[in-house]
Amino acid sequence: MDFIAGEVLYFNKPLKWTSFDLVNKFRYKLSRKLKVKKIKVGHAGTLDPLATGVMIVCTGKATKRIDEFQYQTKEYVATLKLGETTPSFDLEKEIDGVYPTEHITREEVERVLQSFVGTIQQIPPVFSACKVDGKRAYELARKGEEVELKSKTLVIDEMELLECELPVIKIRVVCSKGTYIRALARDIGVSLQSGAHLIALERTRIGDVTLDKCMSPEDIDAFLDENITVGKDCED
Repeated sequence: MDFIAGEVLYFNKPLKWTSFDLVNKFRYKLSRKLKVKKIKVGHAGTLDPLATGVMIVCTGKATKRIDEFQYQTKEYVATLKLGETTPSFDLEKEIDGVYPTEHITREEVERVLQSFVGTIQQIPPVFSACKVDGKRAYELARKGEEVELKSKTLVIDEMELLECELPVIKIRVVCSKGTYIRALARDIGVSLQSGAHLIALERTRIGDVTLDKCMSPEDIDAFLDENITVGKDCED
């Protein structure tokens, strides 16, 4: 493999790692193996630290393809807890609201999920990387500043209820670039006349890239040993 000319690699991002943690770890190991000081490494489609799953990493000249991958359809499996909300819409922040769930049935959950299929408007979470006046929204939110984000047009291709053990539900979502599953959890809770937040999230697909094609960070050393031929790849 020629990592400087450009390669496209697939990783399964671990829980509690940032997307940049994974990129930085791979870049460090790759540059040491190639004995070069600098090499371009980037990723397509950020995952929150509390999410796991498919992440595409590009090296060298292949980083020019990042936009191409970011615009591909993504699939997620999300676990939501109904009846409780948090400021971040996931487990990053403590519960700030409790709502009734006794009125919620499986049939009502199915109906609400289908109401989100198609073109929708979504307001991103304030604890997100969206920019407000040149600053990341989460930076402002963590300082306690008021953050107002505009709604975005998204497409939800599929929404399927996988498990329903109320107040916990597990759903499969196929969606367009820019969809925040945390915000979707918030909106599902509102539509159920209750609240909801995300308690687990896994990205299972980007385009044709599925989890079974991905390597874990523990595989990096063996992968580089197998795929770097000293000489050709080490030309700076």
